[in-house]
Amino acid sequence: MAVKTAEDTHDHKVIQFSVFLENKAGKLLDIVSLFGQYNVHVVALTILDTVDCSVARLVVDDPDLARSLFQEHALAFCEANLVVVELPSSASDLRNVLKALLQAEVNIHFTYSFLTRPRGKAALAMCVEDEECATKVLLQNQFKVLSQKDITR
Repeated sequence: MAVKTAEDTHDHKVIQFSVFLENKAGKLLDIVSLFGQYNVHVVALTILDTVDCSVARLVVDDPDLARSLFQEHALAFCEANLVVVELPSSASDLRNVLKALLQAEVNIHFTYSFLTRPRGKAALAMCVEDEECATKVLLQNQFKVLSQKDITR
């Protein structure tokens, strides 16, 4: 088995968009409908709700086109990198992912699951303190770390 280098871990980045929405019914549907017109699919999603606004964190299968659509329609957004790990067989995989990250002392800021399952397997999106270290330790523990190209249709 080939040893992964630090440069290899850069190939495993997945882009998350955080989109700022008015806290009104139908605003998320507006984004999903806009994406649908251009064949962009939301593959992972979580919502943070406050009194005044909501923040939709989402992963799409075509981040370049999504970015263009956000800009073209003057939608406030920002981007972040995620580490996405495939959970191959069972709930015990989650425990093993968390154990590996704990042993490497990698802090997890937040996590959410994918709506669609790449390759028929569950996948977990994680925003972590140290992406390179997290990716390296997950690969060393025989987990598949997904890249943006793995989730693109």
